[in-house]
Amino acid sequence: MSKFKKTYVLKLYVAGNTANSVKALKTLKTILEKDFRGVYALKVIDVLKNPQLAEEDKILATPTLSKVLPPPVRKIIGDLSDREKVLIGLDLLYEEIKEREAEI
Repeated sequence: MSKFKKTYVLKLYVAGNTANSVKALKTLKTILEKDFRGVYALKVIDVLKNPQLAEEDKILATPTLSKVLPPPVRKIIGDLSDREKVLIGLDLLYEEIKEREAEI
């Protein structure tokens, strides 16, 4: 019997090709490929090219990572270098722990 897995929809807002933007994207991709392979969709939005998207989503600083689905929406600002803070801040670690406990 196959187990249904949630799909996480994420948006990463960056401002051009700055060092912080590059680091955030690299770090996030590492986290997602290690722990969420096949169950995420990531959209990278450059606020310099698409300022209206940042305004619509009330993005005040970059880099900002936003978890759109599953609800509730969560946001975390910074270079995303602390894996645990990223996962906890987006409620991803909580879901991961809850699912592991359910399997036991």
